[in-house]
Amino acid sequence: MKSHSEPTLADVAKEAGVSLTTVSRVLNNRGYLSQTTKNRVGDAIAKLGYRPNQLARALHGKKSDTIGLIVPTVALPFFGELAVEIENALAEHGYRILICNSMGHADRERDYLNLLVGNRVDGIISGAHNEALEEYQTIRMPLVTIDRELSPRIPNVRCNNETAGYDATRRLLDAGCRRPALLTSRSHPKNLREHGYRRALGEDGIEPVILEVPFHTDPAIRQLAVNECLNSIAEEIDAVFATDDLAAAEVLEWARLHNLTVPGDLRIIGFDGTQAIHRALPGLTTLRQPLDLIARKAVEILLAQINGETGTEPHGLAEASDASHDHATSESYEFPVTFIEGWTA
Repeated sequence: MKSHSEPTLADVAKEAGVSLTTVSRVLNNRGYLSQTTKNRVGDAIAKLGYRPNQLARALHGKKSDTIGLIVPTVALPFFGELAVEIENALAEHGYRILICNSMGHADRERDYLNLLVGNRVDGIISGAHNEALEEYQTIRMPLVTIDRELSPRIPNVRCNNETAGYDATRRLLDAGCRRPALLTSRSHPKNLREHGYRRALGEDGIEPVILEVPFHTDPAIRQLAVNECLNSIAEEIDAVFATDDLAAAEVLEWARLHNLTVPGDLRIIGFDGTQAIHRALPGLTTLRQPLDLIARKAVEILLAQINGETGTEPHGLAEASDASHDHATSESYEFPVTFIEGWTA
């Protein structure tokens, strides 16, 4: 009868006719062993399909060569493509990845943090959106955040959100718009794209119009939520800067439903510039985040922590943010975005 359990170290020892200690020494390349013994253990491993227990290795102080990645959900193009870039960057250094989708739920994110720490991954990269999760303050293993700052003590890698928000809004103003609205997931002091939007409007003495649709709104009702927001100020606005491309697509749909021409009646600019959205909406004017550079910088910082190196210098296009900046920590790194021209603005 075929066994449904994975082979153990003891099974390998029995098959090879050696002790558990000998198998362990072969796997860890410790001490002198004859080639004959090594071959017998190797043949037993191949025959049984034995795989080393990475958790057991980690508990004995060895690296697991595994990194945990926490994101809201890879179903969203930004996080899906980011996860691929991180996975590729880690693979170049011999690391594997465990992807955890928090779905925006603090309890699930807390459970995943405990799972990753308990399983002794070598480090964690978090792109989650639960800034108030206290567990991030107590984690001692290597940790890097992407996009959102979760704690002043944790290195953060992102695009230059505030400058990008300013540039997008400035583009709308220079095109003649006098009442551009901001469509975002949450208006709050850490929303750097909102800071850029407000700064650009302030230069022209224009009052901001902020529309909020929570990030984790059920996709089944999200378009309705966007429609309700826009309906409430339809006569007051002539443009929308959406802080992600999916929101920009929903604004386009709202404009279609109201027989508004784009960009004639309404100009629209999105944010993120993922490949998936560009394929679906090639004409969307948006700002593209350099996901490959962001991912590689996050991996570089994390590996430096794992290897006990102190600090990393910015390189390439990355700029280390000044710690005296109102919205930056001493270890935040920003990359410039690329303006993608389209017909919507």
